[in-house]
Amino acid sequence: MHRHAAESAAAEPARLQKLLAQAGFGSRREIEDWITAGRLTLNGRLAQLGNRATTRDKIELDGKPLVFEQASGDIRVLMYHKPEGELVSRSDPQGRPTVFAHLPKIRGAKWMSIGRLDFNTSGLLLFTNSGELANGMMHPRSEIEREYAVRVFGGLSEEEIERLQAGVKLGDGLAAFGKVLPAGGDGANRWYRVTLKEGRNREVRRLMESIGKQVSRLMRLRYGPVVLPEELKPGEWRELEPPAVAALAAQLAPGRPAR
Repeated sequence: MHRHAAESAAAEPARLQKLLAQAGFGSRREIEDWITAGRLTLNGRLAQLGNRATTRDKIELDGKPLVFEQASGDIRVLMYHKPEGELVSRSDPQGRPTVFAHLPKIRGAKWMSIGRLDFNTSGLLLFTNSGELANGMMHPRSEIEREYAVRVFGGLSEEEIERLQAGVKLGDGLAAFGKVLPAGGDGANRWYRVTLKEGRNREVRRLMESIGKQVSRLMRLRYGPVVLPEELKPGEWRELEPPAVAALAAQLAPGRPAR
């Protein structure tokens, strides 16, 4: 978070989960879970979901103060090839590996993931030092297209592809793929390239499950204009050049500029 962003956060109260997510302490969902579990305190009192705060408030997680660090320099973005079997979390009570263990250190700041991939999903995962960029890109209004390679047991009929593109009602609303393109495969397992313009939890898998299909492999290939390089091996990262970062910022919804 840049100096003027940090000063703005200090001056203007924000919902606690938003404030902490923008500062890179975790996703909003994770932070809401901390609040619900009674792990967060705000100025000595148990935090509530509706609490608002600034960086000047005393915020503690499990009794330990959260220190708001201030980054300097430009917005930075990393692309990381996430392997299966890693969590998009800073730590795990069960001791499972997390994506953050592989990232380079960043002085005076923390890397924030732009969206998530579940434990059994591999592929492109983006990280940034800018909370504004991360939240702007994840906001539903931005409608940034994600592309995945998905392996489906038994394949899809033309009718099933049409259903998936027309829209299927899930537990959290209507969902649909933008494109569903056959991409080969062996035996009963068939590969497809699919696109989405949102990042709901397990959305690709849930869409396939809604028509009775089982996903055996899932890999994200692209997030907006950023494509996973073929030479970037699982567990490796690469930093984007400034023109590529600018192209990402240009994807943001109107009224949500990156700072």
